[in-house]
Amino acid sequence: MILDSLFGHNKSKDEAKRRLTLVLAYERKGLPPNFIERLKDELVYIFSKYPQFDVSRIEIDIKKENDDFEEVWIGIPFKQ
Repeated sequence: MILDSLFGHNKSKDEAKRRLTLVLAYERKGLPPNFIERLKDELVYIFSKYPQFDVSRIEIDIKKENDDFEEVWIGIPFKQ
């Protein structure tokens, strides 16, 4: 366990779990497998026109708030 945390295995496990969760969410909603990547590309294109935003740090995720619904979460940070 200690070695896992030292070498980042827990991070890769968490990332794999997050990706599997996204794949399952895509399937439940009938979304194409590359939905997030396409959406992110379009957001980068749109927001790169505005110098106030840091498009290199755009984050998109599908989050399950409760058992009733899931939502797409989009974070577009301002430049510092």
